[in-house]
Amino acid sequence: MADAKNEITHVDTSTREYIHEQEIGHETDVVLLDTGAAHLEKGQYGHLKLAKDGHTVLIPQPTEDPNDPLNWSWTRKHLMLMVVSTTAFLGDYGSGAGIPLIVLQGEEWGLSPAKVNEAGNLNVLMLGIGGLFWIVISSWWGRAPVMFWSTLSGTLFTLACAVTDSFPVFYGFRAMMGLTLTAYQVVGLACVKDMFYFHEHARKIGIWVAIFILSPYLGPFFANFIIAGVGDWRPVMWLVFAMGCADLVLIVLICDETYYERSIPINLQPPRPQTLGGRLSRVLGIWQIQHHKGYFKTCWHCCSRLLSTFLKPIIIPAMLYYAMSFMWAVGINITSTILLETPTVAGGYGFGPKAVGFLYFTPLVAVSLGEAFGHFFNDWVANRYVRKHDGIFKPEARLVTNYIAAAFMIPGLIIVGQTLEKHLSYAGIIMGWGMYVFGVMLATVAITAYALDSYGTASSEVSGLLNFSRVIAGFSVGYFQQPWGAKSGFGLSFGIQAIIVAIAIVIIALLQAFGGRMRAKGGPVV
Repeated sequence: MADAKNEITHVDTSTREYIHEQEIGHETDVVLLDTGAAHLEKGQYGHLKLAKDGHTVLIPQPTEDPNDPLNWSWTRKHLMLMVVSTTAFLGDYGSGAGIPLIVLQGEEWGLSPAKVNEAGNLNVLMLGIGGLFWIVISSWWGRAPVMFWSTLSGTLFTLACAVTDSFPVFYGFRAMMGLTLTAYQVVGLACVKDMFYFHEHARKIGIWVAIFILSPYLGPFFANFIIAGVGDWRPVMWLVFAMGCADLVLIVLICDETYYERSIPINLQPPRPQTLGGRLSRVLGIWQIQHHKGYFKTCWHCCSRLLSTFLKPIIIPAMLYYAMSFMWAVGINITSTILLETPTVAGGYGFGPKAVGFLYFTPLVAVSLGEAFGHFFNDWVANRYVRKHDGIFKPEARLVTNYIAAAFMIPGLIIVGQTLEKHLSYAGIIMGWGMYVFGVMLATVAITAYALDSYGTASSEVSGLLNFSRVIAGFSVGYFQQPWGAKSGFGLSFGIQAIIVAIAIVIIALLQAFGGRMRAKGGPVV
């Protein structure tokens, strides 16, 4: 080790400090990511382990423990990523599936669609609040038991919604669906962090984000076709229930605990039996209880970490940016049935359920295109930054993508507003909505990766706070989106929304300029 240190004496001081911090396992926001771009020869980067390409530094440095999730096989990691993503899918899918039901439910219960839609609005609110709850539970109890028990309880609450003939009962259980099925919309990011190296994060986050951002559109997509075919809302809830059951099967077959406490030496790590019984004990949470002391955090520490993360200088600006950019997607989705199924004589488009279902191809295609583009563009941006900065990576490199996102979101909102205002062809809705959702997909991955890179030790907390800002803002828009457009005109209302997205880009510019200094002043999350 001493010889290795002697060999890097001609490397600049800051690079030497990064090498030392990464060797001893400290997670920092600024990292040496590429020894080739830093022009370091073998021996000059100490004992840092590299990826198979021979120049990308593995962050965090893996242990020699085969039970370390970083050392899992490619197949095991990606099967787990699939289950993490499908579990995250359930929250917004169940929420969105309820949107087209409001007309039939109103007829059955003698209520207006707006009144029935209050159950959906409460469901959305609980998606945000529930995320904060599950952050604490996952840090205190572990990732795997949260996945199993939240999905089981959410699936049972869905069953109650499917069989009830009472609106108050439906209202209450819809709220509980949101509270429970949201868990992996926040905990999923922690699992990505647990299993994959730093240089893999953007692509894996993109897969996880794409699947759960597709979900609020796939829900209404399937629901509208089911309603058009059978004329009943209950089969829609039965489909959500069936998806929950299918996900539970995948959890039991594949899931394992991804949390690994790296500060504990290998010889002191609690044993993780690789038998079926051993794995199921981790899925159910028994193993975590047996080895809780000294390995998992206390409940008080988990709560204080959440507050500490929220108070970090860049987190509130990141939350504001995400809320100001994403909130209109939630609002449009919640009010889509009212906006598009309004009769032609009342100034609407008079679409039936099947027509609305076909329109939902728009966001589905947009999210898929956004993931395909971002999958390569985010890595290109990061690699370009590293090459130009001698192998050093800073989180602010991620923010370039947000400008590309704004170039689609702003005109997209304007096109939707003008189409609705002047009652133009629905092709305008398709084009504008698609542009906006494409931009939202890019912005979500970029701001999530930026926050994770900034506070890697607080992955759950970062994800939960961003999710909270997204959902709460969208919940608010759900109440005033349609009345605002009806009163002031959709051209004006969507134009103001476009201006708000443009203002949000100012936050990105400020983070690019001052984010590093703000993080240094705020310190790490402990």
